[in-house]
Amino acid sequence: MEASELWVGFVGAGRMAGGLVRGLLQAGKVPASNILASAPSDKNLDAWRELGCRTTHCNLEVVHRSTLVFLATKPHILPGVLEEIRPAVGSHHIVVSLVAGVTIQTLQRLLPPWTKVLRIMPNLPCVVQAGAMVFSRGSNAGDEEAALLKSLLSSCGLCEEVPESYIDIHTGLSGSGVAYVYLFAEALAEGAVKMGMPGALASRIAAQTLLGAAKMLLETGEHPAKLRGDVCTPGGTTIYALHQLEKGALRATVMDAVEAATNRACDMAKD
Repeated sequence: MEASELWVGFVGAGRMAGGLVRGLLQAGKVPASNILASAPSDKNLDAWRELGCRTTHCNLEVVHRSTLVFLATKPHILPGVLEEIRPAVGSHHIVVSLVAGVTIQTLQRLLPPWTKVLRIMPNLPCVVQAGAMVFSRGSNAGDEEAALLKSLLSSCGLCEEVPESYIDIHTGLSGSGVAYVYLFAEALAEGAVKMGMPGALASRIAAQTLLGAAKMLLETGEHPAKLRGDVCTPGGTTIYALHQLEKGALRATVMDAVEAATNRACDMAKD
């Protein structure tokens, strides 16, 4: 399907949905005039209008006027939204949920039995088109729907299809993982401030250090341990610093954090 022929709707117009739309528009995937977003108030819709998208306060209008429908509401609101739009969902619709903790099984139960359902879990850097996303498909979504979604969302960052059981792990690794990285960046900068560097400069250097390290990981394909070893020289500054991090159990603590966030995501799906 050509981008100009695709009509995309968003039920919910929060920050994550807005980030995805910016990626679609910047990559020329879909014209702004083909995007329609709904929200209860104008609070979030003004930014969409500035991008050239159409807006409404009616969720049913989004479904009626779109082929690809993204569900981007808060989890506790979604059941009521699905009950509202269910009569309007046809066999031609593709429904993609961004809602945390809501399984494909639940979506399929609350929507008509023929609905093509996919579930995606993005992370915050999608708003700057540098996200990491995974998605899974329901029983009625085929290769065509999966390929379409991946083609569209690759404009917002890394996008991979995975078994649904990986989505909660992705939440612990990448969805919540962004916060772990921010905490590490903050600690890096504060260490430099302690040693006499101005805070603003230290924060910029810390951010660029993380960006450069991530870029090397992606572009070289090397294992992190290999790249870490490349930085160390016998008796040098880096091995002394790494010894302190190991004494602080950084590695085990981060692994515990991923486990805790993953388990919490699983618990949320059961609530």
